[in-house]
This record gives sequence, C-alpha cells and structure tokens, in this order.
Amino acid sequence: MNPLNRRLGREWLTMVKMVELYCNARHAHAESTLCRECQEFLDYAEVRLQKCPYGLDKPTCANCPIHCYKPGQRARAKMIMRYSGPRMLFRHPYLAIAHKLDGFRRVWHPRELTRDQRAKARER
Repeated sequence: MNPLNRRLGREWLTMVKMVELYCNARHAHAESTLCRECQEFLDYAEVRLQKCPYGLDKPTCANCPIHCYKPGQRARAKMIMRYSGPRMLFRHPYLAIAHKLDGFRRVWHPRELTRDQRAKARER
C-alpha cells in the first residue's frame, strides 16, 4: 500500500476514534455503537474526506485553506475535536501524535499554484 494512502486511512481512523470517544461520553447508548447523530456526522466526514480537492496531499482540516464542511458540521467537528483531542493522547497515542505531526504539512491554495503545478497535482 502507498504510504500516502496509509496516511489518509490513518486520518480517517483518527476521526472515527475521536467521534467514538465523544459519543460514548456525551450520549446515552450502548458503548459499542454510535448514536444516530454521531453516525450521520461520521458519514458526512467520510464523504468530505473522499472528495477533498487535495487528494493524497491533504493537510489536516484545521490547516486547510479550503474549508469544505458546512458551517453546522464544521461546528460539530470542532466540538468533537475539542473534547476528544486531549483524551486521544491517552487512549490512542499513536494516532494523536501522528495527527499532530500531520498538522505541520503545508499546502497551497489552488489559486496560488501555477497552471503546471495544478496539472501535476491532478496527475498524482
């Protein structure tokens, strides 16, 4: 498997674990499942990850110049990450540290790139 595909898979797994931590602590339900609202948010996040215009060069959402989440979903993501972020270091240290390191990735807004650079990015 391509290391960049693994990075996106790890980012998806990080999102799943964060939502699970948040949902298990905040909503009354069986611990092995997510509530309907959290599952809907996770489905939305998966679609957004798949449709990210940066593809394999995707930065963390907090450092992305293009915010593709709707305002309501973005606020929910922020709330989930504020709760789960500090707890991830104890529950899933590898994912938390890898996510923090991914936060240092720098990407350019597509309008800042030249035509040749945009063509090369599409080829990847």
